[in-house]
Amino acid sequence: MTRSLWLWWGLCLMAVVLLVGTCPAQAHGFQTAYLEMLEQAPGEFAITWKTPARLSFGDEGLARPMTLRPSFPDHCQATGVPQRATGPTSQVSHWRVQCGNRGLAGQTLTFPGITATGVEVLVHWQGANGQAQTTLVPAGQETWALPAQLSFWRVSQTYLHLGLSHIFGGVDHLLFVLGLVLMVGPGWPLVKTISTFTLAHSITLAAATLGWVQVPQAPVEAVIALSIVFLAAELVDRQRGRVGLTATHPWLVALIFGLLHGFGFASALAAVGLPPQAIPPALFCFNLGVELGQLAFVLALVGLITLLRPLALPPWGKWLPPYGIGALAACWCLQRVVGFWARS
Repeated sequence: MTRSLWLWWGLCLMAVVLLVGTCPAQAHGFQTAYLEMLEQAPGEFAITWKTPARLSFGDEGLARPMTLRPSFPDHCQATGVPQRATGPTSQVSHWRVQCGNRGLAGQTLTFPGITATGVEVLVHWQGANGQAQTTLVPAGQETWALPAQLSFWRVSQTYLHLGLSHIFGGVDHLLFVLGLVLMVGPGWPLVKTISTFTLAHSITLAAATLGWVQVPQAPVEAVIALSIVFLAAELVDRQRGRVGLTATHPWLVALIFGLLHGFGFASALAAVGLPPQAIPPALFCFNLGVELGQLAFVLALVGLITLLRPLALPPWGKWLPPYGIGALAACWCLQRVVGFWARS
């Protein structure tokens, strides 16, 4: 067996593993909890605790209810009656904590049971003097010490990390980008197409996050998957010698579906929230993280295509990418439609 044939058999195996392993995934979802602590008077805090309504993984691959709750230092006492609201994608609890003269600066919080869930926690803390800080507690870390002094620039670092994490965890978005790269190929047309796609989803991400446009999440996620099916069908048509809309006007397809993908990013970011005192830098850095991750992915794809180009391609090899992309996206679309009707 030739080297190139071994290579393509390896790519087939990787595609099968990807199809089986990621089909149940919620490709635009965060597994992130959000803890907000607002000091309204010295030592007195208003607490907001927001978690995904259900975990999207488990030993059986099924969603499970989220039951996590933060634990405060011993000198802090909860006051009043906690209020809880549960939505289709998240549940939110509100209560108050009195920590006396010691406050929370320099103190340690714990998140019992979070190690087994793989959930990360976005912590936003605002002092009585108006200073604020947002920090990401990595998944699997059960304790976190609040810094003695707040740093505004930590917000930018945190949301940049969230943007990078989301783009590399957003398999459906990367699959659409892969389809664009395969359709257009390396070169100046690809630069224009990806730039248009970036501009489009940046616009709708900002508009939806800031509340200018309201779009329901479940239908958006299903149509995002359908957009990938459309792109895969266009790739198949091109292989058969039929020129479709994406082949002739890739920037237009990137513009239309880029607007749609931006709503997907916004729904994921909404599940975490933005710090009230630092919305512009948080939103900018989240989007910057998404774009940096997307750029790295495109460059890696172009490099891989350049390396594979001299190799002999088996006759069936040209059908593997479009049908693999289409099958995976169709699986997501069906899953999301069924899930939407089940919740209705």
